[in-house]
Amino acid sequence: MTESASPRISRPRIKVSGVYPGDPPFRIVEIDGQVVGEARTVTDVLEVAAAFGVPVHDLDDPDTVRWVGGDKFTWTPRR
Repeated sequence: MTESASPRISRPRIKVSGVYPGDPPFRIVEIDGQVVGEARTVTDVLEVAAAFGVPVHDLDDPDTVRWVGGDKFTWTPRR
């Protein structure tokens, strides 16, 4: 019997939305598909992850964090 190889599909536990206008602008943070808070800085993302027990060793690792509408340096709304 031959084992079939299935591709590994990565689904990062953390998803950070695009920037929403506000004073200051913010991004919605989800962990495991649940909205868990808002972030106004990259530090906020790390704090929310830690509060939910999700270790983050590399914010640029797509297996860890999915950045929508920009990367970890994007904190102002697009025009």
